[in-house]
Amino acid sequence: MSIELKVPVFPESVTDGTILTWNRKPGDVVKRDESLVEIETDKVVFEVPAPRDGVLEEILEDAGTVVASDQLIGRMREEAVTASPGEPETVGAGASEAQAEAPFATPSAKKLIDESGLDIHAINGTGSGNRILKEDVLAALEEVPEPKGTEAEVRKPEPAPQPVIGEGERPEQRVPMTRLRARIAERLLEAQHNAAMLTTFNEVNMQPVMDLRTRHRDAFEKRYGVRLGFMSFFVKAAIEGLRNYPELNASIDGTDIVYHGFFDMGIAVSSPRGLVVPILRDADRMAMADVEIQIRDYAGKARDGSLSLEDITGGTFTITNGGVFGSLLSTPILNPPQSGILGMHKIQERPVAENGEVVIRPMMNIALSYDHRLVDGRTAVQFLVMVKEIIEDPARLMLGV
Repeated sequence: MSIELKVPVFPESVTDGTILTWNRKPGDVVKRDESLVEIETDKVVFEVPAPRDGVLEEILEDAGTVVASDQLIGRMREEAVTASPGEPETVGAGASEAQAEAPFATPSAKKLIDESGLDIHAINGTGSGNRILKEDVLAALEEVPEPKGTEAEVRKPEPAPQPVIGEGERPEQRVPMTRLRARIAERLLEAQHNAAMLTTFNEVNMQPVMDLRTRHRDAFEKRYGVRLGFMSFFVKAAIEGLRNYPELNASIDGTDIVYHGFFDMGIAVSSPRGLVVPILRDADRMAMADVEIQIRDYAGKARDGSLSLEDITGGTFTITNGGVFGSLLSTPILNPPQSGILGMHKIQERPVAENGEVVIRPMMNIALSYDHRLVDGRTAVQFLVMVKEIIEDPARLMLGV
């Protein structure tokens, strides 16, 4: 039976996509749930899985083609498959039991296995026929003990791959922007052209939070299975600030102001394809452990390229942490149509005055960029001061004061 392969139905915010690559060629045996084709939109990369076991018959749209929602891009023929791809491919009966039981990983899962150095035979596959999916690899990675050392050492990002420019005295290389990079450029220009953006700054003494983490880090990790980071403190502090200064949790729609009675916090995450902002929905209802778990999961999805459109759509306020890359100070750019974004930076020991004496404290610069059309300077400064005061006295989070 012939089966049509179509582009997934895009949400309203996405108009089209570009075929990145076909993972199989006509005539190849494929198994159900195996990734056949990857389609890039301006937000995420979709994987189109095989709906049945069978053989890929025809590719109608090649890599690089711009396709629309629900567009026909190929056909496959449903047949019983008794060997795993990567083994001698057989359709129908006659495959050996050893071939049928050989571990098989989808292309995206295989890539993640190769990058992480995991043993493919040690991963339990949950896909059809025990095939290994990306989610299985991510679950296996969570069970690997984290390396010892300071948080800065453990979380130090790997250097981004550099383009091969070529040789000669004045080499150049011209490559097209990815859809995500083009969308980022578009939104940055939109933020600068369509908002009266200003930035206010302050500094935070991180010693109280660092002491709190030191006292409770092991117990927290043992109970919840996730490390206690700084981001959850800033998420909770920002929510308290937004409760008191709702203009920063609002947006402009034409001549109307939309005040949001919920707190969907965007957390900027770096991925191999560029910056993405997954959303912590109803973050005010989340415990700090839930925040840390969700951020960890989003970071894994960003590295693996498996963030869904639902993961990154919406948001009422954004937090970004340039400190993980060593930034001491920056002016974060708004994520339209939001009216505020909080920037965290690198913690650095500096001399500060306390009670008439000069002492050394771990200090962090924080920045708030805001849309001055909606948010007054006084409101922005008071919000940032509240965030500072809560971080410097984290017991306020427990007491709600």
